[in-house]
Amino acid sequence: MRRALTIGFAALTLLAPSAGAAQAVSAPAAAPAEQAADTAYDWRNVEIVGGGFVPGIVFNQTEPDLVYARTDIGGAYRMNPDTGRWIPLLDHIGWDDWNLTGIVSLATDPVDPDRVYVAAGNYTNDWTSQNGAVLRSADRGETWERTDLPFKLGGNMPGRGMGERLAVDPNDNSVLYLGAPSGHGLWKSTDHGETWAEVTAFPNPGDYVQDPNDESGYLSDNQGVVWVTFDPTTGTDGGATQDVYVGVADKDNTVYRSTDGGESWEAIPGRPTGHLAHKGVLDHENGILYIATSDTGGPYDGGSGDVWKYDTATGEWTRISPVPSDHEDNNYGYSGLTIDRQNPGTIMVATQISWWPDVIFFRSTDGGESWTRIWDWGAYPERTERYEMDVSGAPWLTFGQNPAPPESTPKLGWMTESLEIDPFDSDRMMYGTGATVYGTDELTDWDRDETFTIEVMAQGIEETAVLDLVSPPEGAPLISGLGDIGGFRHDDLDTVPDMMFTGPGFDSTTSLDYAESDPGVVVRAGDFDKSARPDDSSVAFSTDGGSNWFQGGEPEGVTGGGTVAAAADGSRFVWSPEGTAVHHSVGFGTTWTPSEGIPAGAVVESDRVNPDVFYGFAGGTFYLSTDGGAHFTATEAGGLPAEGDVRFKAVPGLEGEIWLAGGAEGGTYGLWRSTDSGAGFTRVEGVEEADSIGFGKAAPGQDYMALYTSAQIDGVRGIHRSDDAGASWVRVNDDQHQWGWTGAAITGDPRVYGRVYVATNGRGVVYGDLTNPPTDDGGGDDGGGDDGGGDDGADGSCRVDYATQDWSGGFTATVGVTNTGDTAVEGWSLEFDLPAGQRLEHGWSAEWSQSGSTVTATGMAWNADLRPGASVEIGFNGSAPDGTSPPSSFTLNGATCSGGE
Repeated sequence: MRRALTIGFAALTLLAPSAGAAQAVSAPAAAPAEQAADTAYDWRNVEIVGGGFVPGIVFNQTEPDLVYARTDIGGAYRMNPDTGRWIPLLDHIGWDDWNLTGIVSLATDPVDPDRVYVAAGNYTNDWTSQNGAVLRSADRGETWERTDLPFKLGGNMPGRGMGERLAVDPNDNSVLYLGAPSGHGLWKSTDHGETWAEVTAFPNPGDYVQDPNDESGYLSDNQGVVWVTFDPTTGTDGGATQDVYVGVADKDNTVYRSTDGGESWEAIPGRPTGHLAHKGVLDHENGILYIATSDTGGPYDGGSGDVWKYDTATGEWTRISPVPSDHEDNNYGYSGLTIDRQNPGTIMVATQISWWPDVIFFRSTDGGESWTRIWDWGAYPERTERYEMDVSGAPWLTFGQNPAPPESTPKLGWMTESLEIDPFDSDRMMYGTGATVYGTDELTDWDRDETFTIEVMAQGIEETAVLDLVSPPEGAPLISGLGDIGGFRHDDLDTVPDMMFTGPGFDSTTSLDYAESDPGVVVRAGDFDKSARPDDSSVAFSTDGGSNWFQGGEPEGVTGGGTVAAAADGSRFVWSPEGTAVHHSVGFGTTWTPSEGIPAGAVVESDRVNPDVFYGFAGGTFYLSTDGGAHFTATEAGGLPAEGDVRFKAVPGLEGEIWLAGGAEGGTYGLWRSTDSGAGFTRVEGVEEADSIGFGKAAPGQDYMALYTSAQIDGVRGIHRSDDAGASWVRVNDDQHQWGWTGAAITGDPRVYGRVYVATNGRGVVYGDLTNPPTDDGGGDDGGGDDGGGDDGADGSCRVDYATQDWSGGFTATVGVTNTGDTAVEGWSLEFDLPAGQRLEHGWSAEWSQSGSTVTATGMAWNADLRPGASVEIGFNGSAPDGTSPPSSFTLNGATCSGGE
């Protein structure tokens, strides 16, 4: 990611725009949202916590408790010291600037702590046409100004964990340096980041390329100039620091120095060779520069490396590696270099990279003369560990695994390019991984040989890439399909789920669906490494609303998840996987039969009323099946987009009603509606571009479900809602809540009018509720709390719906409990007797117990209260060696309920 050339003179002047100079520009502003006061929205994240790579954690060096984090695709954050939660800082980045959500570097000003800077840009190859930018803030990220650069930046490119590439002069904070990728060298600003120019005197733009044969440009880019650090003792207040050190992705010339404030530069004599310096950190009290090196740019790889220190007074280099690169036990490089500023002889490094069995942190309290490990070997395969892991803040970090020793779960970490000791608190340390931020407030217990606790410190960071979303009419309000960590059933939007999908787990869930008339039936398709798990399938099913899963079979040739659809009654499924033809299956995917008349790779969906009807779309043609997906026929619908991504959905409750969104810039692009099962489509006027479509509970007084879309309507890009079947639209987000690219998925909530769930690419699942929702017209549970006047029991007005999915020797029971009375039930307890021979094994969404034949299910904190008309869905697995039959009666808080089976 960076490059340049010539010794002798300083940076270009910064007076006027010229070739190679970057000038401040105003960030493009979205058109104002036309929102009435009663359509204002409150926005927040569905709680997952983390979910992506955090390559940089940056503490301010002069103000305690001022700490930032950067992510590779999800923007930047500042920690709130009062709550311990991270605050997102770049949600204002809009659709056209999605590339700026990748942050390759961040700098916090040590002179004026209110100032903070980010170097933004996702890709240096042709995956984007947009150049990078430096964003600057004078109020800790509350507001930003932007300077566009004449080159791209790579926040999600190889080498993104090296750094920091952006640095503020600790004596003259008007001066900043930026290391650039792709041969663009070293850049400098002398006006607080407003304008930039190349440092023409800097001699080396780097030459390290991970794979020069990669035609995509992703692995074949020059990773460039990778870090900058200052020696603050070589300057005076208000005057430029004289000694500046710069790391370059060049294995022969990895560290450069200027001793005259950047006027001239030289490769430091005696410098180490053969590796890349991922990090360079200066102990200015003792005049020691430490570097951590690896044989690749990372962050996924690294097989050799060393740690070195350089005495800035004597010019002596000393190798201080915990395990030297020429040792037989060295099979990793080093990164995550940090200094305890309260005790500068104390340093730490992390392995780059030790996937198996785990990352290793090394700690020295004597400047690298000797080291201790955070874990060591006992009697193989056992490990002795100085730490305990507490993942209660994100329990899913175990990934549902139970590996054999010496591996453990949760892992200590991986991709740990950023490991930072708080400069004001020797006990506080944080580090980033590929999925979260961990940390401890007990670090010095290490030196006393006492066990310390490492816990999740990522609360507020939501970095998942969201691929699909569904909000069923009952059960959990949301089920998510995510990149990298599979996805979740979200029983409570404000509580982190215990576990992602397992049995099987997918790396990425590409498609979700549920049976509209039997919402407990859910199907998902996804991607994973088939070479590592050849017996697992890319499709999985649930009969309890996504709490538990079992895998189906799969046809020959499947290479990825593709899209999948469930019949309205859950009786059959149509699957369009990657690598092979569209197939259909009766039942839960035990066998699959090729579908006729539809091309491989088509997007498939189901009608939400007629279980025999499925739909498909590919290359501008719409397809219809009326025999359960066995045969498809191309309809005569014309004028649909033949290029770009297209997503469509059928409307619940209306047979044959379909909305289709998609297309490509410069071509056919927009939103269309069909009322005749796709025989014809009508374009929706005023919608210039649309990328997703979803449905939610109808507005009070309306019969048609509310529509939601990520679209450009009447010139305004945003999240839009229509309450009148597309006749008119209102933008529901605002300029401060845009989240970059939001095109993958959107859905309303069938139980809460106005609620919308939005898929982002790196900011997780965002959902919005009306700030002042209208009074409900009695159309069902609105997801809100009790409005008072409740009691602690039912009055006999309750209904139970009980259904089972049986197998040999056991069953899964889905139990729906509805308050049909006029008063709220505050704290419910359901009792019933299982017929002889049946036993409760384990349950979900309630506290379950069995005494004799009597089973008791008690509401949990998030579902304990039932408003009039509200329902809760719970379930359990049971054993039944002699077969199943339903309970004869149910009581809710002692009152007999109607229903049963």
